[in-house]
Amino acid sequence: MIIGVVGKIAAGKTTIAKFLEEFGFCRISCSDPLIDLLTHKIEEYSWVPELPEKSKPSRERLIEYGKYLKDRYGEDILIRLTLDKKRHCRDVVIDGVRSNGEIEAIKKRGGLIIYVDAKPELRYERLLKRKASKDREIKSFEDFIAMDNTEERLYQTSTLKNLANIIIENNGTLDELRKAVEKIIAELGVGK
Repeated sequence: MIIGVVGKIAAGKTTIAKFLEEFGFCRISCSDPLIDLLTHKIEEYSWVPELPEKSKPSRERLIEYGKYLKDRYGEDILIRLTLDKKRHCRDVVIDGVRSNGEIEAIKKRGGLIIYVDAKPELRYERLLKRKASKDREIKSFEDFIAMDNTEERLYQTSTLKNLANIIIENNGTLDELRKAVEKIIAELGVGK
């Protein structure tokens, strides 16, 4: 089973993927192949489209390189790379799916899409708590909204909600989110 997790910055995509990992899913992010290619860590792949000049994987560089790969190799390139890296896994959860083409690639392989959403103020609080290196440029709520708007223009993340099989509103507690994921696992009858 393949599950793709879609949503805006800090909505809870990675947390959902980690919960699914507890149920036996192999977890990978759509940005993992980009980071691996940019840092030349390619030993887990059976193939790579090309190896770029080695560089630091900042959010801006990831966006730029991801766009380049999609333009050159097709909208599904990151899905193909993530599934190649996790080719030995039965169940895979792909965190950070960001386009119609990626969603189509997952559904074409019999997978499903979870869209997670949360209020902007709550997402900003979560972003500050996670202290991810890719978020270093975001120093204020205004910076966060600007990055959110940039991602919306690039990926039309809000419209992807219409393509999801399951929608989770993640405005509550971590325990409530876990229960929502457990319910999905029970209904699907997948995982361990």
